[in-house]
Amino acid sequence: MTRTASTLLFLAISLLPGLALASASVEGERLDLTGNWVGFTALAIFGVAYLLVMAEEFTHLRKSKPVILAAGLIWALIALVYQGHPELPVTMAEEAVRENLLEYAELMLFLLVAMTYINAMDERNVFEALRSWLIRKGFGFRKLFWITGLLAFFISPVADNLTTALLMCAVVMAVGGDNRKFVLLACINIVVAANAGGAFSPFGDITTLMVWQKGIETAQGAVDFWAFFVLFIPSLVNWGIPAAIMHFAVPDQQPEGGGEPVDMKRGALPIVGLFLATIVTAVSFHNFLHMPPVIGMLTGLAYLQFFGYYLKKTFHKESGMSPEQVREEIDHDAMMGQPLGFDVFQKLARAEWDTLLFFYGVVLCVGGLGFIGYLAMASEVMYVNWGATPANVTVGILSAIVDNIPVMFAVLTMMPDMSMGQWMLVTLTAGVGGSLLSIGSAAGVALMGQARGKYTFFGHLKWTPVIALGYAGSVLVHMWINSSIF
Repeated sequence: MTRTASTLLFLAISLLPGLALASASVEGERLDLTGNWVGFTALAIFGVAYLLVMAEEFTHLRKSKPVILAAGLIWALIALVYQGHPELPVTMAEEAVRENLLEYAELMLFLLVAMTYINAMDERNVFEALRSWLIRKGFGFRKLFWITGLLAFFISPVADNLTTALLMCAVVMAVGGDNRKFVLLACINIVVAANAGGAFSPFGDITTLMVWQKGIETAQGAVDFWAFFVLFIPSLVNWGIPAAIMHFAVPDQQPEGGGEPVDMKRGALPIVGLFLATIVTAVSFHNFLHMPPVIGMLTGLAYLQFFGYYLKKTFHKESGMSPEQVREEIDHDAMMGQPLGFDVFQKLARAEWDTLLFFYGVVLCVGGLGFIGYLAMASEVMYVNWGATPANVTVGILSAIVDNIPVMFAVLTMMPDMSMGQWMLVTLTAGVGGSLLSIGSAAGVALMGQARGKYTFFGHLKWTPVIALGYAGSVLVHMWINSSIF
């Protein structure tokens, strides 16, 4: 534990007897700590952790480390405060942190399955073959920039923005090679396109899922499945404006080398099909069975596991060895730690664990700040004092700094009385606002791990003003073409 962490814990323990007096206001049994030193300390810890995340490019400190430490410190402070209030249930803070852990577990397992499939497709040469095909077609970097962006925009409404971004980034990394400028711009384009595409679909993003599941009733009718599609044109504007401007910065060159045909390994196309089947399973589990999408994703992981078993058992067909020789090789390679043929657990191990642990830290940190009372306080100030339109636009900007899931959760908890147009506006801004910063969306964070050193926080930040033009344009277009539902 660092010296700072030790000092904070010592200070909290030494002041424990006075905590009951310091935070006397109780709202709905929870303590309101927003004006207490504990709340201020938690905000400071979170702020320092995020500054370290932003500086990863220069410090080379993995982004998961500061937020994991911050999460532990914030919840330790919360637990210490509640220990000083014997009139409250002793398990209140414990139950709250368990809810946050459940939220993280769903996200982590969903990501883990998506990453495993992508690693499996990469090992089977799917992306190398696609890269070779694109180069042989004569597509330059600028055409590839638009192709990957367009695919991200139209795949994300079905496959979700995170999975889509990971898939398209794998293609960009394979095609772009060592051209850092192209990889950076293409990754920014993919993040913006995937977030924009996910905003007009009920299951394209977690925030749209939350709004859809809530069953909101407005004066213009219920926010049902079809209501979200009024956001298609605003979402297209959100991606199109920055893409058109960035187009001129993309190198007007051809990818180097790799134009020779690349053969995919045995089972490559079936794995692609199984990945699509997994996505369909996840969507079906949610839409028809009303189960969390992650259950469908984990079911889809079993598809890959059984297919991997088949590839291993039939490895002699591609190796030219007899089944007996294959078994001997499997035993030998298992002892040496080198799996023969196809091993799904090796693909699991290759997942970007720094990214997965970063999500843990973010979810727990923001959950702690919400438990303290900051999210509810912010929502009330915005919707009561500012009005719906400024508040909803600000929600999008906030989602670039703080994860959009707790921000949208706070809005849905507040449940302001808004028109259909305003509910669609906050859905749009929460979905696309995260594109303003690389850490503002799951897609951006995941791509920072996948394209480490090429797609960075500051590389994205240089193009934030251009992305902001698309953000403003999408808001204005929505308020113009959908004025009848405001």
